[in-house]
Amino acid sequence: MSTTLVIGNKNYSSWSLRPWLLLRHFGVPFTEVLLPLDTPEFHERVGALSPSRRVPALHDGDLVVWDSLAICEYANERWLAGRGWPAALEQRALARSAAAEMHSGFAALRGQLPMNLRRQPREPHWDGAAESDIRRVQELWGRLRSGAQDGDFLFGGFGIVDAMFAPVCVRFRGYGVRLDPVCSAYVEAIHALPAMREWAAAGLAETARVDADEA
Repeated sequence: MSTTLVIGNKNYSSWSLRPWLLLRHFGVPFTEVLLPLDTPEFHERVGALSPSRRVPALHDGDLVVWDSLAICEYANERWLAGRGWPAALEQRALARSAAAEMHSGFAALRGQLPMNLRRQPREPHWDGAAESDIRRVQELWGRLRSGAQDGDFLFGGFGIVDAMFAPVCVRFRGYGVRLDPVCSAYVEAIHALPAMREWAAAGLAETARVDADEA
């Protein structure tokens, strides 16, 4: 049964990065289909590839799964034998809570600091709402890292919750957000992943531009 992941531009598509990073990190084989964002090609093709007309979307044989978190959950059951979440019940509950908060929240952070791998740090330009989101992310990361045992990620080993926060790590580095030592080390651990380096190299090689994310 063939598996295909439909994504957007690697330079910009934070939602696409999440399941792509999880699948690649755990060595799940898949074919990649990239639809260039904000183009006629995207609007012409996306309806046939994604029920929501958004990316990402995963095709596993005849099954189509859309939404980044749903794809990660499906991958966890289909290929990872549960390794995407911590083994302990309480840690698993915390990891799911953090992932869900990222999935549904932080609107100011998303809107004012869009993901852009090419962006270079500059003076902060975001407002108080985005700064509040930044503080909350650091508070959350610090709490989760304080309970981690072995490993450099939020619960030790890399998992779904880290995939969900990977785009924030790109944002924090690209916008030069000031981080405490624990959070700074976590951002660097995400960027050091071979799968993350592969995604970033491909994104930086792209020439397409999404003007809304370049402002």
